[in-house]
Amino acid sequence: MSSIVVSGSVAPSIAAPSASRKVGREYARIGALTVLAAVLANVLVYFLGDLVVRYDSDFLVLNNPSGVALFTFVAATVAVLLYGGLLRFTANPVRLFYAISAIVFVVATIPDLTYIPSQDGASNGQTAILVLTHIVAAAVIVRMLTTLARPSRAR
Repeated sequence: MSSIVVSGSVAPSIAAPSASRKVGREYARIGALTVLAAVLANVLVYFLGDLVVRYDSDFLVLNNPSGVALFTFVAATVAVLLYGGLLRFTANPVRLFYAISAIVFVVATIPDLTYIPSQDGASNGQTAILVLTHIVAAAVIVRMLTTLARPSRAR
């Protein structure tokens, strides 16, 4: 696909695909891989956690792996979009993404430590698995995005 370039009084001409499209496609690939890796890592944590803790069937939060996968998918997708925006519009996207990720991690963990223990079938082990899913998702997402999609030096 090409774009139209207008310069001064010269008639519009067809321009070659820009380098920014290639960069955008590469970031989309990195973003998709990041989401996939985070989801797979947390589904693995879910199954390994069940081997260790034996989830109570009354505890709906860990009743099946689809909940863990869905919440991880949504969080990772938002993180990919956020980091993409930071790469495009800020001077120091990595540092800013680290700060935002730390704040989101703390805020997202609060319900696991306050609300979740009061739910039917909840146990300390299951709560620990939920916190572990937050840790794993954050580690995978932050590490992959900030190492594979580094900001360009030309700003």
